[in-house]
Formats: sequence, structure tokens, C-alpha cells
Amino acid sequence: MSKIAVIKTGGKQYKVQVGETIKIEKLEAKNGSTVKLDTLLIANGEKLEIGHPSLGEKVEAEVLETAKAKKVTVVKYKSKIRYKRTIGHRQQFTAIKISSIA
Repeated sequence: MSKIAVIKTGGKQYKVQVGETIKIEKLEAKNGSTVKLDTLLIANGEKLEIGHPSLGEKVEAEVLETAKAKKVTVVKYKSKIRYKRTIGHRQQFTAIKISSIA
């Protein structure tokens, strides 16, 4: 059984394994660089480590790319008063690949 970790970044929590690729909120890091992520929990078979509030930076990941996601269309509408606004938004993200869990 491989190690599983729960990391926290960008106000969100992600369950990750070594070799997994995920998209997270944008990080200020160059493509190809290595980042360390705040770890909340590490599970290795029957062994479980839980941080209070965290275990520190025990997960290392490689930054693959920083880009923008697909456009999300936001529509504001109020009936009976002829009000309709349509705007779009493209959220920036960073794709990372988990390289190791300490």
C-alpha cells in the first residue's frame, strides 16, 4: 500500500499519492521548480500521522505549468426589470506532480 497524504494549499485540502498530478490554486513558482506543501495527515497502511494543526512541509511536488482554466460564464438576471449581465472568468491554476511524501 502506498502512502497517502492530505495537503492544504489555497484554502483547500487535497488527498494525494506519489506520482499523482493535480491542479491547485496558482502558486508563485517557476515551471520545473520544486515546492513543499503543508501536510495535515499521512497514512501508510495501518500507520497514521495526524498534525495538530499540521505536520509541516512533508510533501514535495514538481511544478508542471501555470495556466488559466476554461472560461466560466456568470449570468446575473432579475426578472421583470429588464436586467441581465453576462461576464466570463478564467481562474489561474498551477499543475503539480507529487514527487515524494516524507
